[in-house]
Amino acid sequence: MPITVALMWKETSMDRADKKAAVASLNATFGEAGVVVVTRNLGLTVAKSTELRTKMRAEGASYKVTKNRLAKLAAVGTPYESIADLLTGPIALATSTDPVAAAKVAVNFAKDNEKLEIVGGAMGDTVLDADGIKALASMPSLDELRAKIIGLVNAPATKVVQVIQAPAGQLARVFGAYATKEDA
Repeated sequence: MPITVALMWKETSMDRADKKAAVASLNATFGEAGVVVVTRNLGLTVAKSTELRTKMRAEGASYKVTKNRLAKLAAVGTPYESIADLLTGPIALATSTDPVAAAKVAVNFAKDNEKLEIVGGAMGDTVLDADGIKALASMPSLDELRAKIIGLVNAPATKVVQVIQAPAGQLARVFGAYATKEDA
């Protein structure tokens, strides 16, 4: 029995090179991220975790389970150094360049799954608690804002075309009325 426990431990442990690579990867992620959401895994199944990762990818975000100590080391020298206090227990990090995408997916997923808890996060130097992440998730994403702006820009052009076409349509109806009156 002790041999299998030792083998299991050996398979899950990381050697120094793996740790350095993980820290470098996380550091690069922190350098590019617009938001970092810290979540706590309270027994999420592999299937549910995979479902969450798929939803994150679809929105341009990522979700990674990480070791607390490595995440703290990776955050040093980045705007996310201040989230170190949130990194306790079994955590995972959701990140995205869009400041809303990762927060929106994580909060929506946590609503349906009580085994995922939103701990907090940060937007650059600004640390957010769980309520702050939920408020951030309620905001429209960059793509939604762009669509609204394009709609607002296009709306006046559409109205101008309608106004220009309206007198021509009225004239056509008047001529049509005269033509039917003369025929009668």
